[in-house]
Amino acid sequence: MAIQKQAFLRKTVAAAAVAASLLGGLASVPTLSFAQDASAAAKAAADATAKAAKPNVVVLATGGTIAGAGASSVNSATYAAAKVPVDKLLAGLPELSNYANVKGEQVFQIASESFTNDNLVTLAKRVSQLVKQPDVDGIVVTHGTDTLAETAYFLSLTVHTDKPIVVIGSMRPGTALSADGALNLVDAVSVAGSQDAKGKGVFVTMNDEIQTARDVNKDVNIKTGAFQSQWGPLGMVVEGKNYWFRAPVKRHTNQSEFNIDSIDKLPQVDIVYAYGNVQPTAVNALVDSGAKAIIHAGTGNGSVADRMVKPLQDARGKGVLIVRASRVPYGFVLRNAEQPDDKYDWVVAHDMRPEKARILTMLALTKGAASTKDLQRMFWEY
Repeated sequence: MAIQKQAFLRKTVAAAAVAASLLGGLASVPTLSFAQDASAAAKAAADATAKAAKPNVVVLATGGTIAGAGASSVNSATYAAAKVPVDKLLAGLPELSNYANVKGEQVFQIASESFTNDNLVTLAKRVSQLVKQPDVDGIVVTHGTDTLAETAYFLSLTVHTDKPIVVIGSMRPGTALSADGALNLVDAVSVAGSQDAKGKGVFVTMNDEIQTARDVNKDVNIKTGAFQSQWGPLGMVVEGKNYWFRAPVKRHTNQSEFNIDSIDKLPQVDIVYAYGNVQPTAVNALVDSGAKAIIHAGTGNGSVADRMVKPLQDARGKGVLIVRASRVPYGFVLRNAEQPDDKYDWVVAHDMRPEKARILTMLALTKGAASTKDLQRMFWEY
């Protein structure tokens, strides 16, 4: 009997232990689940807070070398431009998320030497639409380098905003050794999302420098330090921090009298290049083709060869605006110095390169039949 009682007790204790184990296991399941849910919720909340704290930057891609690819890693100057789509470009740079919430949009996929007036208008209108959105803090435009400075200047004259707009490219394709596009893009996103960049207009940030769109030009090919200004950069961007040394003083963006929202087409303005033994053939042909203005890229201080004076006077007599610029990259053209501009009713481009003088003159003409007095004022102010 005692043996049977002991066996019964052992079975009872064992059963109780199993039950306790089962109950303990069941009790621990919801406790673990609640802990996991709470941890996931906390992480999601932290992620949402971090995302909300970052600026929102839209990258508008247009093609160019920064989207190019070479046959091998040693092809830094021989490559096909405009090959890599914006989503792939951004996916290859997870570092961008350290500076902003970034979205990409493919506007064009072309080499910049093929940019047209219609491309300029389309791009500027899209930028203008985006900067009006409260959930957009800055814009980056990726662009081929050949006409990058022209596009940047056009945006600075036509988009009304205090939000940073940064136009960038690269001198080497992403497939090349020492490719410069990745860092240029990271710097551009950093600047576009910076509070201290607001109100300073449109920038070109390449080779660590922050340049104002008005002054910067492509002065070198092949080398990565291709974009320079005779007046110097506004500052530098290093490891995501901006260092400012000067501010633009010419009219731009919100202070501009031009607005892309009311511009749908640009008039024909062409450039005539001066050289030894230059002939009036190009001037006459451009006038006959319907040019509304001619930028004369003269030698030295915007000099005009003796045999070119009469054809340019005749063009002005037909209503064509004549702007004296210089093919010399630095310095500026003095009014009434090399030529009697007042007498001939001509305009001087001051320190503006011929290609940028063309941009400003086109915009002046969108406001109607601009007088030489009004156009000259614009060259002083912009």
